[in-house]
Amino acid sequence: VQLVESGGGLAQPGGSLRLSCAASGFTFSNYDMSWARQAPGKGLAWVSTITTDGVDTDYEDSVKGRFTISTDNAKNMVYLQMNNLKPEDTAVYYCNVYYLRTEYWGQGTQVTVSS
Repeated sequence: VQLVESGGGLAQPGGSLRLSCAASGFTFSNYDMSWARQAPGKGLAWVSTITTDGVDTDYEDSVKGRFTISTDNAKNMVYLQMNNLKPEDTAVYYCNVYYLRTEYWGQGTQVTVSS
């Protein structure tokens, strides 16, 4: 299993970024996909999950209405569209899948929100 995140960077408060995660090594369409983040000096925190069929999504309260998770099963990609970014969204963002009783994570992509 391999997960490779991209799309992070520096954004101003109120700005937007779109994170991407390329997945391989498993049947992508059969598994729920998630995003998590780790802010400086804090532990890993769940952000969002999307079900295998892409119909059901769930979000951590602080990102509801601002972030949107989506997938492209044809490309084995999962995305996180982040709008109205806030300084407290600054973190390393990780893509995640629970596959065959093992948690897999990518290397992460840094998101910094600052003016």
